[in-house]
Amino acid sequence: MNIALINPEIPFNTGNIGRTCVATGTMLHLVGRLGFKINDREIRRSGLDYWPKLKYAVHDTFASFTAALPQNARVFFFSTKGRKNLWDIKFEKDDYLIFGSESCGFPKQIYADYKDSLYRIPMCGDARSLNLSSSAAICLYEALRQTGFK
Repeated sequence: MNIALINPEIPFNTGNIGRTCVATGTMLHLVGRLGFKINDREIRRSGLDYWPKLKYAVHDTFASFTAALPQNARVFFFSTKGRKNLWDIKFEKDDYLIFGSESCGFPKQIYADYKDSLYRIPMCGDARSLNLSSSAAICLYEALRQTGFK
């Protein structure tokens, strides 16, 4: 599995997602403008001693990220603006689960270019959104459940 974070802003979220990736053997892709430095204390603190064990790649732009994707890569974008439901996806083991930044989601062009690949996590109407690291964990574990992760 792969998780990609587009313009992540909060080091604690990214550190926590990195820790989840280590626990599941998932590759983490950090894409675009980062709101922190990879070696920031906050990343290390939330990722604990797992951060050196993390498999990750840094992509300067979304275009460089998409250029590095394998041919026929399956990408799923998660957003409160998604019209399809997480539960509707039939995941495969090398899929890419993609999340936007904490404060503004995805750049507008992604919403336009990938509108058929936008999904949401089911929530009651009183919640506007979930925390980024919670969202990534929910989606990742559903994908792993479907693909036979033990």
